[in-house]
Amino acid sequence: MKTTIIFTLFVLITALSYSQTIEQNHDTINEVLVTSTRIDQVFSKSSQNIQIVTNEDIEKSGVTNVADLLQQVAGVDVRRRGTNGMQADLYIRGGSFDQTLLLIDGIKVEDAQTGHHTLNLALPIEVIERIEIVKGPAARIFGQNAFNGAINIVTKKATSNQVQLQTQIGSYGQKNFEVSAIQQLKKSSHLVQVSRNLSDGYRYNTDYDNLNYFLKSTVATKHAPIDFIATFMERKFGANGFYASPAATEQYEETQGSLVAAKTQWNHGKLTLKPSVYWRRNQDEYIFVRNNPSVYRNLHLTNKVGAEVNAAYKSKIGTTGFGVDVAQVFLRSNNLGDRNRFMTTIFVEHLFSLLNGKLDITPGFAANYFSDFDGNIFPGIDIGYELKNNLKLYANVGQTYRVPTYTDLFYSDPTTVGDENLKQEEAFSQELGIKFNHQSLAFQGSVFNRQATNLIDYVKENENDRFMAQNIRSVNTKGFEMQINQGFKLNKFPQSLSAGYTYLQDDLQRIDLAFSRYVINSTKHQLVGKWHSQFSKYLSQSLIYRYVERTTGESYQLLDANIRVNVKQFTGQVMLNNIFDTAYSEQNLVPMPGRNLMVSVKYQFK
Repeated sequence: MKTTIIFTLFVLITALSYSQTIEQNHDTINEVLVTSTRIDQVFSKSSQNIQIVTNEDIEKSGVTNVADLLQQVAGVDVRRRGTNGMQADLYIRGGSFDQTLLLIDGIKVEDAQTGHHTLNLALPIEVIERIEIVKGPAARIFGQNAFNGAINIVTKKATSNQVQLQTQIGSYGQKNFEVSAIQQLKKSSHLVQVSRNLSDGYRYNTDYDNLNYFLKSTVATKHAPIDFIATFMERKFGANGFYASPAATEQYEETQGSLVAAKTQWNHGKLTLKPSVYWRRNQDEYIFVRNNPSVYRNLHLTNKVGAEVNAAYKSKIGTTGFGVDVAQVFLRSNNLGDRNRFMTTIFVEHLFSLLNGKLDITPGFAANYFSDFDGNIFPGIDIGYELKNNLKLYANVGQTYRVPTYTDLFYSDPTTVGDENLKQEEAFSQELGIKFNHQSLAFQGSVFNRQATNLIDYVKENENDRFMAQNIRSVNTKGFEMQINQGFKLNKFPQSLSAGYTYLQDDLQRIDLAFSRYVINSTKHQLVGKWHSQFSKYLSQSLIYRYVERTTGESYQLLDANIRVNVKQFTGQVMLNNIFDTAYSEQNLVPMPGRNLMVSVKYQFK
């Protein structure tokens, strides 16, 4: 009942605001060039379910990390353990954390050991320009791991000389320090960021100490500028109940994630080439008893070295996009053994523009080869039709897949054992949607269906047996999603209201075994409401409401607020999270923090 009342009030406020709407220019976001595809398309022309979190959205969000930011997007489920995004798993429209791909400036940074490490490379929000979220079948665009979708973090460009200092203090002994600098030279520009985050922990053995380093340099050459990116992120944290049983209170973990990459773009008439090379490294040390590593300890080191070339060619019959991605993965582990994998993926798609540009059809496919798996071809097609200016129908159909991680294949402990004969997971996905963008009002809604087979479950016949990984599950996931954004002005100051809702229904095939670890725990109902307001030149504020009901029956509501003061080069912010002190958990029965406060002070030297 409480949820119904809050949602009803939200709709009424939205309707009221619409009656007071003053035309506001939304051309900026509509003309954003989506960089996570081979064929360049502006956001407003895309025939996919893409949502963009802009730099302005990030500033208004009142968060300190990417995990908390993505929680404010309906259809994205970030299941956190602890504060400040310390450990979090990323899901899109149900599924598992192994089925969502993360990219940084279009470079795939998945981890072959486990998708559990996906957000180890979630960059500090101070270096992020925007985030592109692709929902639905995306294997023909990105290949491996884009089973349910992909998230592309786009980093900032160095546009002006400045130095920024920021410090934050908050509940649980949280102390965050950050310095960043932008320097433009005659033939190059550089963005450097260093930060450290500390906390005593919100309960026993949840303390942490994080270090983040980021460098982005753009160097002008005779033919085209080259972008260089280097980042290193180290996390050390107490993991009370984070994994295994909630009773395992002494767990501890250290991770290191790094990426070194170079990319450029060459334009030769009708042909555009985008080559890139990269090295992604992840190290994970897990200790079951923090002060006694001899009881049980895992140490994994994964390296991925790759190169990718994407191209687009414009002709009279449309635009052809094609590319090839080659990579070598090396794993060293005291549990999983020493492994290596060579993989190649070829991508081809073509954009047909018909009926004076009102109809677009983009068929394509990805063909892959893995040195330890059979090769396959995964086709897909996007179709869009512009009913009138700013109103568009779209549909997507595609085959998608995920190759088992090394954890699925080879992991072994006293309760669990992998299976080196596992097959890849596959799914056939469909989506039908509508988009509307006009002045200050934007709406997007869709229905979708995903028929997944060969899903990996951990099962056993007898209670004393170990759980064994098997391709034994089939799940049909149906859903509905909508997002509405409304901008308006009061006394010449900008205001905005938005609401996002996602509904999921998982039809799970039963199995004839007594014990199964595969528990569907999707967000059956997910509602996110935001109100950003400003009533004076220097003061603005935001309210963010979230309601989650999972398929297991658990539900909770959260309300966060933040107040921002901007005076010339000074920005102060007060962030209050979980205002009603709600007791809830998102993963493994780990209790999340109650009401907590963060105060931030930032100053820019220009």
